[in-house]
Amino acid sequence: MKDKRVLVVSSEVVPYLPENELSTTSFETAKMVHGKGGQTRIFMPRFGLINERRHQLHEVIRLSGMNLVINDMDMPLIIKVASIPKERMQVYFIDNEEYFKRKALYTDEDNTLFEDNDERAIFFAKGVVETVKKLNWAPDIIHVHGWMASLLPLYIKEYYKDDALFNSSKIVTSVYNTGFEGELSNDFSKKIKFDNIDESKIKTISNPNYTNILLNAIENSDAIIKGSEELPTEIEEFLKTSDKPVLDYFHVSEFDTAYTEFYLNKVL
Repeated sequence: MKDKRVLVVSSEVVPYLPENELSTTSFETAKMVHGKGGQTRIFMPRFGLINERRHQLHEVIRLSGMNLVINDMDMPLIIKVASIPKERMQVYFIDNEEYFKRKALYTDEDNTLFEDNDERAIFFAKGVVETVKKLNWAPDIIHVHGWMASLLPLYIKEYYKDDALFNSSKIVTSVYNTGFEGELSNDFSKKIKFDNIDESKIKTISNPNYTNILLNAIENSDAIIKGSEELPTEIEEFLKTSDKPVLDYFHVSEFDTAYTEFYLNKVL
């Protein structure tokens, strides 16, 4: 992995959010690449639950200040950065007062999905790409973890398809069984179509539940990793018929060699 550039984009990453399969695997993936001499950048949303003082987040003025258009609304993009202690790895946080200030991840105190989760996912995908463009950092691999990051493959393949920075980038999506109950907004597809993304590319998410959102990410990725030992049946069946490289599940304590070989021999 020496000198390979791997962009790790995740809904959740430790130590900034609680430990779970998704947040731990995201962190360990970046740590593994870094330990083998690769270059990493980690991106995640700046959820209001994250303690900025304890984790020493600070705004990067030169990267902030851009407005992203989400469903015909201008939404200011704020970029914050921190370093993971002892690892010397930088984490970039996509922030916006409207979308990420609240002290919760995806649901309110009644466990009801936030109505704007669809817009938050669109904003996060666009925010990651626009920031990477400002950094002028062309990744060899873009590794996506978690459903709030799962629009990134679609946006890179469609909305940013003419952007030379990502011409050689390969997209890997890790799929997990930790999703959400119910569906996102009925207007989800309409908001994506506002970005001139063809309807045929988002047919899967006309019914925007967790499984369908992951299926859309898989369709727009170059390779897939099973991030959980058990996955929704529909995803398992889809992967069986896919001609994309698929890496079976490996526990985070033993995925080092498997991920490295998959990156080098199946993805790149």
